[in-house]
Amino acid sequence: MSGTGLFISFEGIDGSGKSTQIARLAEHLRAAGRDVVVTREPGGSPGAEEIRALVLQGDPDRWSAETEILLFTAARRDHIERLIRPALAAGQIVLCDRFADSTRMYQGLSRGDLRQTVDALHDLMIGIEPDLTILIDMDPAEGLARAKGRNGAEERFEDFGTDLQTSMRAGFLALAEEFAPRFRVVNGAQDIDAVAADVARVIDAALAPA
Repeated sequence: MSGTGLFISFEGIDGSGKSTQIARLAEHLRAAGRDVVVTREPGGSPGAEEIRALVLQGDPDRWSAETEILLFTAARRDHIERLIRPALAAGQIVLCDRFADSTRMYQGLSRGDLRQTVDALHDLMIGIEPDLTILIDMDPAEGLARAKGRNGAEERFEDFGTDLQTSMRAGFLALAEEFAPRFRVVNGAQDIDAVAADVARVIDAALAPA
């Protein structure tokens, strides 16, 4: 799927600590001599970052779920063309904060029964999945409290409240079963160091020679 490199995505509800754990893993891998690229979705390329501002800021009802699917797909296509595929072709390890699984949850399941639409667009315009997906699982109320505590501008989805986060958690765990070969579930309720150690063990095992 990813040529000579390795494509690793991180998923989880808002406030689950994905960004922190990606930074820790990047440090761990670079210390081991690996060439690592850290990126995020929506975003990761100039065009995709412009779309990010459209979908993550403003009123919760700014866009319908259908419109969001189109926006996220456009951002992801640009991201793949301009960053992910070139990095993988160069043999780099790509660590991505969210990928298509988040669209399957936020727009495809939790905000309507649109999973079939998400998958059809993904197959048509994206066509790849991560080699490995780390799901950081944690309590929705705790995750939402963490996310809101950041007091940032990109809180449009957090503003939908705990019910959405609860649906998201259940949906992510269901995806982990559906795509079991590439998913690894890590307990995000632990302290940061313990989560980082678990993530590092998973990735080191994946990178170990067969």
